[in-house]
Amino acid sequence: MTGKSSPINNARAREVGVSSSGGRFMRISDVMVTTGLGRSTIYRMVAARTFPAQIQISAQNVGWWQADIDRWLAERRSQGARAA
Repeated sequence: MTGKSSPINNARAREVGVSSSGGRFMRISDVMVTTGLGRSTIYRMVAARTFPAQIQISAQNVGWWQADIDRWLAERRSQGARAA
């Protein structure tokens, strides 16, 4: 063994909650800053299934996977481009 660890894939990183090339878990404040949406709007959109759902990280903590938020933003940008 060379002592080098193999890169973790995005699915495994999300499962165990570590950073990867696909991102990290974001807290609600990070999601609000990234999207420009307010807390109530985010939770309302999650309930309507129009925004990525939060993931239970521990008994008292939830987060959003960064790649999920990035994908949602990209979809919104492409929808806006098609509407114009």
